[in-house]
Amino acid sequence: MQIISRILIILSFFTICSLKFLHATDPPLSLDYYKSSCPNAEAIVRKEMECAVYSDLRNAALILRLHFHDCFVQGCDGSVLLDDTFSLQGEKNAPTNLNALKGFEIIDRIKNKLESECPNTVSCADALTYAARDATVLVGGPYWDVPVGRKDSKTASFSQVESNLPGANEGLLSIIDKFMYQGLSVTDMVALSGAHTIGMARCTNYRARIYGDYQTTASSTTMMESNLKSLKSTCPEGAGEDNNEAAMDYVSPNFFDNSYYQILVRGEGLLNSDQDLYSSIMGVVESRRLVTKYAEDPIAFFQQFSESMVKLGNITNPQTYVDGEVRKNCRFINT
Repeated sequence: MQIISRILIILSFFTICSLKFLHATDPPLSLDYYKSSCPNAEAIVRKEMECAVYSDLRNAALILRLHFHDCFVQGCDGSVLLDDTFSLQGEKNAPTNLNALKGFEIIDRIKNKLESECPNTVSCADALTYAARDATVLVGGPYWDVPVGRKDSKTASFSQVESNLPGANEGLLSIIDKFMYQGLSVTDMVALSGAHTIGMARCTNYRARIYGDYQTTASSTTMMESNLKSLKSTCPEGAGEDNNEAAMDYVSPNFFDNSYYQILVRGEGLLNSDQDLYSSIMGVVESRRLVTKYAEDPIAFFQQFSESMVKLGNITNPQTYVDGEVRKNCRFINT
């Protein structure tokens, strides 16, 4: 009975567009926050991101992932960028993040340029948020205006990494719960999952899928069989090779488009959590409809992705407006 009640509560959320949750407050952000103090901030970030992405297209996905992992833990406060120190345990070595997050040196270079132009002005949290937008655009994705004015936290949360971030083999209802906790809707969840159209997943995160129900959900085609054979050759069923990687969108892994959703419709999603958006019995209610919509309409996907990325970036850490700072070095709090 408790399970049925829980399902009904979550399903009711699908139709409640204005519902507010723990982190879904209106942050003190604006588009012209740096208009006077650092007018070239966006241009500086854009130039560094161009260098990073054009040197290796995979860097775009690394920065998008950093931003997502930052915002789901304490809000978008740059806490994911902090290194461990004697007095502070960061988030980088939490099990979910360990070996999964890269691209920190790109943010280091951006921050160094910003400090040279406008010392003690642009927060690491804002730099990362700008960078995530530019990363998307540089591989063919949509543009959106980025509200800024975030402060950097003086804390991090190792434990929240595990409790807040969705897992690759986590059930759909649990993942919906985690998005709801952040004030994000099912529509936001499905749209933001579209970021998986670029980037890679580690064997440890897709082993259960390719040796599980992959062939049950997918249609038997030459392309599917070839892709599955390739996946299994680099990700053994038992153990080992956990950090071997495969593209989450094997059709166009370095181009931001809607092929990720088309792959889900064909039943070939690499992660269980991705395929559940379309194939789960709970996904039939709303997420399946959205996956189908975005698979057929790339413009609708781009529009919603832009809106959802703004909402993601608006998950701020209220504490940072009490005792936050603008870090000089994104890896360490100021001394």
